[in-house]
Amino acid sequence: MKIHTLITDSDELAQLCDRLAKSDFVAVDTEFMRENTYWPELCLVQIANTEEAAAIDPLASGLDMTPLYELLTDNHDVLKIFHAGGQDVEIIFNATGKTPSPIFDTQIAMMAISQSEQIGYSNLVESWLGLTIDKGARFTDWSRRPLTERQIEYAIGDVTHLSKIFPKILQRLIKTGRGMWLNQEMEKLADPDNYRNDPTLAWRRIKAAGRNPQMLGRLKAIAEWREMEAQGKNIPRGRIARDETLADLASHPPKQQSDLAKVRGLSQGWRDNDIGKRLMNTIAKAQPLGDDEMPPRQPRGAPLGKEGALVADLLKLLLKIRAREIDVAARLLTRSDELEMLASGVRKNLPILEGWRYEVFGKDALELVEGRLGFAVEKGRLKMTRVSEDEEIFASAGSDDAVDEETDESGDDSES
Repeated sequence: MKIHTLITDSDELAQLCDRLAKSDFVAVDTEFMRENTYWPELCLVQIANTEEAAAIDPLASGLDMTPLYELLTDNHDVLKIFHAGGQDVEIIFNATGKTPSPIFDTQIAMMAISQSEQIGYSNLVESWLGLTIDKGARFTDWSRRPLTERQIEYAIGDVTHLSKIFPKILQRLIKTGRGMWLNQEMEKLADPDNYRNDPTLAWRRIKAAGRNPQMLGRLKAIAEWREMEAQGKNIPRGRIARDETLADLASHPPKQQSDLAKVRGLSQGWRDNDIGKRLMNTIAKAQPLGDDEMPPRQPRGAPLGKEGALVADLLKLLLKIRAREIDVAARLLTRSDELEMLASGVRKNLPILEGWRYEVFGKDALELVEGRLGFAVEKGRLKMTRVSEDEEIFASAGSDDAVDEETDESGDDSES
């Protein structure tokens, strides 16, 4: 594989992208800094196919990144390979307003062919290529120039390894027939709505107790205010105020600015500074959340109670067994809250009861809840076992007999 020197020239980048545009796929990675800024600062882009690899310096003076962005977002003939690519996709979206397409994430793919929930890149390389990655440059400041040869070599390694691993993972997916399992997950990763930064919707990311329209209206207003303050200063939103602080302010709004000094998470200076004044104005102008904006109620069945909680625990045990049996990450099949809804009686709008998830796990989960599936220990291993109709009838009869005995005993006591 040909490894290019750091690309800082527009013509050289354009020529590279012209060649890569003829590939079936390209592996992509980015290095960025976001610890001290609101917007992540793109510092390096690495890209490779099976024949060549390069690192591109977006901070180079006069470098036109357009050919690269067009390759990533507009060329739908080339598959873009990432590993844990959510933040990489976010950065590309921030720069272009589009997401890479089509897209494939090896971390997500590993969930369909192993029990790895979130396998790290180093472990991925070691398991597929038998190589140990030098992590010495992992925590480098990628915004500093010049970059050392070691830094560039480390960065390019991320895509050269990925370009070798992807075909192996693809072959395994084809062999197992699980490629279709990943379609929905890849679509989520590439969905532009996941990366649009609309300040008016920032409140939805904050956990707040209750559905009071007045409280949620205040939360919406101050969450939007925080986004605008952070964007204007280009600092992380958490440096303005943390989520818990906003939720507290929404639930217990201060009556006057001096009360801000009593709010956990805000400094004493907020009692009389300009930012505190802007916050108080925002709270004062907040309107109750409209009916059309209220968060949807989560589908719920009957309250779980003790028996329902036990059923939910059995479903989680079933999930572990099935994930182990078919060698798949449990998180790809379902989530704990979905199992709890199934245990409480919900049967509609559950992904577990649709498509491939139903065939692989949902059908058994439903049968367990409805008494047609049980557990057994065979050769020291826990496994699922079907309950025959005779066993169901016997269990039902036994339950009735127990009720009759209790009635008789109660009658005997009354007579005596």
